[in-house]
Amino acid sequence: VCRSNKSPWVCLTCSSVHCGRYVNGHAKKHYEDAQIPMTHHKKTEKQEKVQHTVCMDCSSYSTYCYRCDDFVVNDTKMGLVQKVREHLQNLENSAFTSDRHRKRKLLENSSLNSKLLKVNGSTTALCATGLRNLGNTCFMNAILQSLSNIQQFCCYFKELPAVELRNGKTAGRRTYHTRSQGDNNVSLVEEFRKTLCALWQGSQTAFSPESLFYVVWKIMPNFRGYQQQDAHEFMRYLLDHLHLELQGGFNGVSRSVILQENSSLSASNKCCINGASTVVTAIFGGILQNEVNCLICGTESRKFDPFLDLSLDIPSQFRNKRTKNQENGPMCTLRDCLRSFTDLEELDETELYMCHKCKKKQKSTKKFWIQKLPKVLCLHLKRFHWTAYLRNKVDTYVEFPLRGLDMKCYLLEPENSGPESCLYDLAAVVVHHGSGVGSGHYTAYAAHEGRWFHFNDSTVTLTDEETVVKAKAYILFYVERQAKSGSDKL
Repeated sequence: VCRSNKSPWVCLTCSSVHCGRYVNGHAKKHYEDAQIPMTHHKKTEKQEKVQHTVCMDCSSYSTYCYRCDDFVVNDTKMGLVQKVREHLQNLENSAFTSDRHRKRKLLENSSLNSKLLKVNGSTTALCATGLRNLGNTCFMNAILQSLSNIQQFCCYFKELPAVELRNGKTAGRRTYHTRSQGDNNVSLVEEFRKTLCALWQGSQTAFSPESLFYVVWKIMPNFRGYQQQDAHEFMRYLLDHLHLELQGGFNGVSRSVILQENSSLSASNKCCINGASTVVTAIFGGILQNEVNCLICGTESRKFDPFLDLSLDIPSQFRNKRTKNQENGPMCTLRDCLRSFTDLEELDETELYMCHKCKKKQKSTKKFWIQKLPKVLCLHLKRFHWTAYLRNKVDTYVEFPLRGLDMKCYLLEPENSGPESCLYDLAAVVVHHGSGVGSGHYTAYAAHEGRWFHFNDSTVTLTDEETVVKAKAYILFYVERQAKSGSDKL
């Protein structure tokens, strides 16, 4: 209908193909049109079969039921869904189809993005690889694509030795959704490594991160199922579990992969269990100083907290601003959010401080300082807020810099930092499209070798800086600018 080749969905009742949920929604219209004759009749079992309720995503092979309004994993007794899936896989794997797909993709990219491709005087083909959506897994895909473009972090995993976890009849074959197999010998580090190696290898076909998602289901029960998840929550779980596995030497991953550098983090905090540092804490790890002052006696309490990311509130005075060009008041900037996070604030009645001198809970003030900045500064904008009964999204546009984010004024001891050690340049942005945390869609922008790309599941396109800065950011990844004379530490 709309001639779109993005996210094609095939109706499993009549085999007609339409665009899916996040394009123009013609697959849903096809389902709705089939319901019209049924509205004034009692639905019989025979009529039930011709309602065109079930579709299959031709890219990820996941199955969606419009009547249930959810992805489904069960099959018919005859295994008909799996037969369709295998037929689509055979079509995709045929030499003719893959060759035609590659040529079409190259033609599209060279025509749509010819200006960008010729910036450096060359017209090289697009080498980025997309990630298939396995059923509302865009939250995972956006985080994986962002992390794959943080060079220090990505290169470390890609250079790890491979760990062969499975040998058997399924070795070397691509299988679909193997969540039920009773294999406990899984390694998040190994599947994460394989996924990163599959990206940026020059393949024109999207990579399916099924094995990684299987491990995620195994070790992170919160993410089982096919409902939409929060990308920030997934990122935190992913980094925490990678850190723990690298420390423990699980499943054949040697303890030698743990970084043997001196860490300024204390041995008691959760980022450095047993005092060990890994690539996760060495790159994303920073330290906050939390100062609390009793307003009655003036007693000051200081505590050091490690962090892998900073969650920033969008100040309340900006929360009603919906678009970048709205004129009601000043535009919200990332500096406004950072200032709100670090400014002195008085704790409310629900957060009274237990003063050891007064021996009782008292009114107090709180202030954050950054004692140690990380190599990669991850900033999470709190766009989802609980009201009395539901969770609302703050859709305010927040202006953020692409280069030169200066963090010196938030440091506890700025005089001890070098001239460029507090400057950060943007590496990736995760964006949430939609109105609710349990719905909508995640995509990511990331810079690679001087060019910006937009990652929308299996679709990857070249874009420009003007498009990136207009995005309503949810998670921002800033990389520390290296001093010109300094050598690479990690």
